[in-house]
Amino acid sequence: MFMMMTLFIVCSLITSIMMMMNIVISKKKYSDREKSSPFECGFDPLSSPRTPFSLRFYLISIIFLIFDIEIVIMFPLIPSMWFSNPLIWIFMFLIFSILLIWGVFIEWNDGSLFWMK
Repeated sequence: MFMMMTLFIVCSLITSIMMMMNIVISKKKYSDREKSSPFECGFDPLSSPRTPFSLRFYLISIIFLIFDIEIVIMFPLIPSMWFSNPLIWIFMFLIFSILLIWGVFIEWNDGSLFWMK
């Protein structure tokens, strides 16, 4: 019991000392209006909320999410290569790669990959 009480006191003391050192050493000594304001993807939080939103920005972010998820789906294919039939594995990998390349090709022809025209 005494050992647990000592351990608790020592841990509390070390934590308190580290927090005090953080306050003393911290570089943030003054409060700046710009630094304390929230930053939302480059939008000024003090401007009118009715400003038009860039549809291009939205499309690029959705395309990024779709292709990012597809690449994450490809990661389990690598370890599964050792546990499955090689012909089936190559066929599945080729189908998935063709679908991925086809999606990029459609987005490219549609013009969605270009940020500014």
